[in-house]
Amino acid sequence: MKKVSKILREKAKVIAKEHGYLQYMIERYLSLWGEEETLRFIEACDQPLRTAIRMNTLKHPTEGTVKKISSKGVDLEKIPWLEDGFYADFHGYSPGALLEHMLGFYYVQGVPSMTAVAVLNPEPGDVVVDMAAAPGGKTTHLSQLMQNQGTLIALEQDRLRMGSLTSNIMRCGVENAIVFRGDAKKLEELDFQIDKILLDAPCSGEGLIPLDPTRKTSKTMADIRFCATVENELLDAAVRALRPGGEMVYSTCTIAPEENEYVVDDMLTRHPGLRVAPISLEFGTPGYSSPYGVSMHESLSLARRFLPHLHGTEGFFICRLVKEDRA
Repeated sequence: MKKVSKILREKAKVIAKEHGYLQYMIERYLSLWGEEETLRFIEACDQPLRTAIRMNTLKHPTEGTVKKISSKGVDLEKIPWLEDGFYADFHGYSPGALLEHMLGFYYVQGVPSMTAVAVLNPEPGDVVVDMAAAPGGKTTHLSQLMQNQGTLIALEQDRLRMGSLTSNIMRCGVENAIVFRGDAKKLEELDFQIDKILLDAPCSGEGLIPLDPTRKTSKTMADIRFCATVENELLDAAVRALRPGGEMVYSTCTIAPEENEYVVDDMLTRHPGLRVAPISLEFGTPGYSSPYGVSMHESLSLARRFLPHLHGTEGFFICRLVKEDRA
């Protein structure tokens, strides 16, 4: 980020104090969007997000699940670009309380999370890796699109999160997954011919403020830099392990360009055979090719962003990448 002007710094100080954010965060928002959009973002982050669910066709047809839970008073609204995604109003009841949830007929999952898997769009017979698999929403979605065919490798390093991952895999009827606990940075050692990779990378979570207001003050710039370093290492490992001609999706639940466009731009520089590919689904807004006025690869505009004040979701970044040779 370029040097912040004194005027911007003073404005950020006032806004941060008024709305309970750390000042450095507001400085970055003002640099990215200007004051009017920053205030719209802040306002949106104080509003509850709509619940979204994915109908799990591995266990029951979408039409049948829609009929079953609608008859129990759940109001559903189709998400236009997601085949099995719906906004769901449970009218105060827990989305996990219905029998259909316990049977695995649907999965409570954020719109951006579902979208990242839809962008990767694995097919039956593919060899697919989910590099940060717990708690299992994206893993089970990948298996659903693969129709339980092919090989799905679910990696998770955190021992405590393995329970939720395996539980959701069983509840949702996934049969083509191999679960490994280990460091995803060592993906190459598995020695698979990998067709597609999903890296929903661990991040600072700056996009999750609507779900967790403590994130207004819980992360420092040092945390963002640390996360960016880890993300860089994970993405580098993914590029090395992906077969020539393979595809991957890099996504995060942060709005920070330092963890998104900066990381992908570095990969494009270090791996000349890697390119950002268009996304055919209609959602979100383009990625930034010059965040904070820093010029980056123009193809980064092909990535997509979700932002609370524009899309009513958590903040999220999704980038589709293709490895054209041994990048």
